[in-house]
Amino acid sequence: MSKPKITTLGALKKSGYSPKSIKEELRENLLAKMKKKEPLFEGIHGYDSTVLPDLKRSVLSRHNILLLGLRGQAKTRLARMLVNFLDEYIPVVEGSEINDDPMQPISVFARELVGEKGDKTPISWLHRTERYIEKLATPDVSIADLVGDVDPIKAATLKLPFSDERVIHFGLIPRAHRSIFVVNELPDLQARIQVSLFNILQEEDLQIRGFKLRLPLDIMFMFTANPEDYTNRGSIITPLKDRIESQILTHYPINLEDSAKITLQEANISKDQKSAIDVTEDLLFLIETFVDKARNSEYIDDKSGVSARLAISAYENLYSSAELRLIQNNEKKTQARISDMWGIIQSFTGKVELVYEGEQKGHYNLALELINEAIKENFLYLIEDFKKLQENRNYKIIYTYFEAGNTINLLLNDKDKEYKKALSDVPGLSELAKDIAPDATYHNYYMELILHGMASIDIISKSYMTDKVSFGSSLGDLLEDLDDDISFN
Repeated sequence: MSKPKITTLGALKKSGYSPKSIKEELRENLLAKMKKKEPLFEGIHGYDSTVLPDLKRSVLSRHNILLLGLRGQAKTRLARMLVNFLDEYIPVVEGSEINDDPMQPISVFARELVGEKGDKTPISWLHRTERYIEKLATPDVSIADLVGDVDPIKAATLKLPFSDERVIHFGLIPRAHRSIFVVNELPDLQARIQVSLFNILQEEDLQIRGFKLRLPLDIMFMFTANPEDYTNRGSIITPLKDRIESQILTHYPINLEDSAKITLQEANISKDQKSAIDVTEDLLFLIETFVDKARNSEYIDDKSGVSARLAISAYENLYSSAELRLIQNNEKKTQARISDMWGIIQSFTGKVELVYEGEQKGHYNLALELINEAIKENFLYLIEDFKKLQENRNYKIIYTYFEAGNTINLLLNDKDKEYKKALSDVPGLSELAKDIAPDATYHNYYMELILHGMASIDIISKSYMTDKVSFGSSLGDLLEDLDDDISFN
């Protein structure tokens, strides 16, 4: 829809325009889209049977909304998507600071202009993208920022006394008239500032430096917050909670498939990276399993959560690890490897908050443990039945090879040819990979997975060094440890 060509109040009246509240506008447009079976929340995954029905009910009920959940649960994205349910354009009195409706002006400026010019009052058109205001709550936010204050410069310029309403400089909330106003991280807003929202939400009164204004602001309020028991910075005061009609609990994706969709959608992977680096879907699910393990780890503070941004950053770092190896080896194409997972640890260290026991273990060691747990789960899922695997001839060949004292080193920056040769040097490994994963495209990946998987269940040993992963005999490692203990004593 192009911008309407109506430019005066008189023409607007003749067009049949009828004012409606923003909440009614959201309700009507949501209903219309639902009846037409149009997509409503594109790009939101894992909320189809939980959060989205709650959000639809809240909009249909004309409610102000609080989205309550841990970090990285798409709260802000959901708030921004409500703009799609607004009319594309609405008329405003030209020059109005607070988006006055020409048919229902509320500011002194707009009322006087309409009173003076009548049907010749000039109007302009506001696009729905301009009807969204977002404020991050921080301890330094003041009442003047949100509501407004007396402007001495305006008073001097217009030669008006401070008792005149026209000297008021409106804050963000009055300027959000006929718009969606979002406050992110509401508990961070000081309690006395939260109090200033009471009347705006309920009685539509504004008090600015002694001015008692009756401004019937038409605003759709949306707040986001982490659960109160998580943040030590503050909480949502009870009377304010009482005035927010709907509280919706968000959550992390329930299954790995939804998590993977989010990661693929949000990860910033260039076309050049995609064309040069082949990443198997199994490796993506390995990352998602790693993140899921982190969310359930006893060493990570579950009140702080593990954001979906961890999986996204990890996936980007996986590509970059393979890309770095590609450049160093002067190769044009490669496949991502399990050993490239080493590169995702830097994504982990800054995105989780550890409990005391976790701090003792350290971010690096914990990340390695979680990667190994994820590998173990994916390996056991792949082989389906460990007892049948033990009966496999090629498995016995591999086991015997390592028990004989042989080792294999996978250098993190091995060229593809060297990487493949190192894996192929293990007798029975290539054949076992074919037995349990016939997909020849990612044959090397499955060979490496078998080694990591066998190490994860202590069939063989695995050790990390600066630039390589080394596999050997689990019995040999045990004897070496005993030797160390004896020599120490």
